[in-house]
Amino acid sequence: MTSTHFARVSVLLAAFALAGLAGCASTQKQESTGQYIDDTVITTSVKAAIFAEPTLKSAEINVETFKGRVQLSGFVTSRDNMARAVQVSQGVRGVSSVANDMRVK
Repeated sequence: MTSTHFARVSVLLAAFALAGLAGCASTQKQESTGQYIDDTVITTSVKAAIFAEPTLKSAEINVETFKGRVQLSGFVTSRDNMARAVQVSQGVRGVSSVANDMRVK
């Protein structure tokens, strides 16, 4: 193997490696695999915390997480319940912010 051939193969391998790493990186609209797993854990934890709150009907509150930002949607019976759901969500480890899209029915 000549040194020029070796250099070309090295560059090609480096390009493939960088392309592979770029595929795992997150973008503004897409999560990395690790972030997706973290967000799944946060979503599950927020749902469990809401479920544990006796004043909230957890089946009517939807929880979605993207890069640590939790979005609550669905229906609650009062503004107090809405505020409590946001408060409970903010207390979950890993939550960076909470967006409240819930409605009072």
